Formats: sequence, structure tokens, C-alpha cells
Amino acid sequence: MGLFSRLKAKKDKSSPDGMYLYTEQELDEYESYIQKNYGEYDQVLHEIVSPDIHLDIIMVPPTPEDNYYKLVTMGMGAYAMNVPEDLKDQELEHAELVLYLPPDWNLKSQKEEDYWPVRYMKILGRLPLQCDTWLGFGHTVHGDENHEPFAGNTKLNTVMLLSACNLLYENLDLRLSTGKKINFYQMFPIYQEELEYKMQHSLDELLDMFDDGDIMPVLNINRKNYGLL
Repeated sequence: MGLFSRLKAKKDKSSPDGMYLYTEQELDEYESYIQKNYGEYDQVLHEIVSPDIHLDIIMVPPTPEDNYYKLVTMGMGAYAMNVPEDLKDQELEHAELVLYLPPDWNLKSQKEEDYWPVRYMKILGRLPLQCDTWLGFGHTVHGDENHEPFAGNTKLNTVMLLSACNLLYENLDLRLSTGKKINFYQMFPIYQEELEYKMQHSLDELLDMFDDGDIMPVLNINRKNYGLL
């Protein structure tokens, strides 16, 4: 899915009042669920201007046991994505995103080399609404129509979505009391060559190539490019 081509074709699909929001009860349940599965947090990257959904990013800090940042979107799932009719029974309409960053990642920096993971969390969080589409397991999104890298510090250029797990490596599965099922997807950046291999073969065949150390979800901007093997 090319991000810029999708944005050029975006449709006006807003709610009657222009916003899609979790209820207060849903927010309480969501925050409790993230704390239970990822740990306590006191930092949230709050969105200042919210034209359609209110997209915050929860930042769970590193711990001695889990020495990496855990970033989780909060608000994307308030919108029901336009899932194909033949998949409606799988309840894939509501989703949130997860991203793990190394403990030394500078989350306070506005330099693109530091900010691009957060930027693409925000971009993907709004893409289904802005483009009248959906995101799910195995989907890939590249942010540049020329397939340029995300930033100058990496050659990664595409986000692939995998199933997100909690700290016990159990699949996240949240059923809100209002009935919504929230699906969580891990953002896993890949190289252009890996994207091409996936398209020519399959997601399973691509993942089978990875060493155990590189399939770990913590972002490694300099990991081996398995599309060049």
C-alpha cells in the first residue's frame, strides 16, 4: 500500500460531529488493559489538534526486566475501519498499534532521525480513516512513493504489521464492555528488498528467513537486510 497514493484518493468519511472518540468508560478500560499487559506509565504523548480521532501515544518506560520503550496508540480504535465484507465475521474493524524502541532512543528529540517512529505511528493511526481503508496483519505501508528510507539513520523504508503480544508473548485481545474488539498490531519496519521478497513469495517465507535475534520486535535500525540474502 503506497501511503501517498492512498492519501491522494482519500474520501470524506467523518462522523456526524466530525470526531470518532472512545467513551470515558472505554478509555478507562483501555488504559487499565495496557497497564496490565505492558506496565505502569506516567507519560502520554498527547495530541494537541484532533480533527477526526484523538490519537495519543502511551509511552511505557524501560524496566530492568523489559529494557525497552513500549509505545501504544490510544484512539485509533475508536474508528471502525472499512474491512472487506468477507472478513466482517472476524471483527477486524478496530485496531491499535504497538512499537518497541531501544532504551537509549531519544523520544524528546524532534530530529527526524529520532522522531520518525512516532511520526509513522501517527500516520498509520489515521490512514484507515483518511483513506477509507483498513489495516491488519501482514499489511505493509511505505511512506514515500519513491521508496526512500524513513530517515538518514536507517535504510528501512516500509512498515509491516504483525500480531502484537504482551510481555508474556501472549496475543493481545481486548474486548471492551461496549462490545468493541480491539486488535493490536506490532509495527515492524522492513527494507525495500524484504518487501519485494514478501510480495514475490509470502509473509511466512519472509519471516522464516529471520534469525531469532532480528525477529524480536524492538526496533533495530541497522539490522541485517534479509532481502539481500
